[in-house]
Amino acid sequence: MPILSGAPLQRTSLREQALALLREALISGRIADGVVYSSKALAAELGVSNGPIREAMLALVDDGLMEAVPNKGFRTVPLTPADLAEIYEMRMLLEVPAVARLARGDLPADRAAHLTGLVTTIERTARSGDLAGNLAADRDFHLTLLAAGGNGRLVDAVARLRDQTRLHNLRTINADGGLITSAEEHRPLLAAIMRHDERTAERLIRHHIEHIRQDWSRPPG
Repeated sequence: MPILSGAPLQRTSLREQALALLREALISGRIADGVVYSSKALAAELGVSNGPIREAMLALVDDGLMEAVPNKGFRTVPLTPADLAEIYEMRMLLEVPAVARLARGDLPADRAAHLTGLVTTIERTARSGDLAGNLAADRDFHLTLLAAGGNGRLVDAVARLRDQTRLHNLRTINADGGLITSAEEHRPLLAAIMRHDERTAERLIRHHIEHIRQDWSRPPG
């Protein structure tokens, strides 16, 4: 069974296209935990040179999603309960005050419209079971929201934390309807921020992150 599926790679931005395919393979389970994958073998599967695939896999190493196995290839990084607890704590420390600050200000109209569109996409992809689409829209929503605060380093830090854990247990969460429940938490959060309801916005982002932590602890499907 092919590991990476999708349209043939174009010659432009091969690394970015390979990275997107690798992320989808991680989400779908075609890249399995504990298995070592050769970048050369995956490149041959796609009919491209090894360079872009290896660069994409090294990007996943930098994000903490995969690790290099000397002279063999790459494999996924297992997350321990202690890892998940640390990431949960960091997200609470970073995202809760950032969202509270946003509620005290005004979101530009174009950014608010973009975020509203992303909420609709998050809800639609959750209902249809589109894991890859939901993951992309959810990531875009949260990072676009935080970027409104103007702290690029905070956005980068949260992006890395999210990428290390968002794939964890995602297939089980989708199978039992948890993805829909999580998706429905975005619209009231955005509404609270836009009406400057700081206390509600802070409560909702705390609940959202706590909900995600509970999802991580579910038995794998």
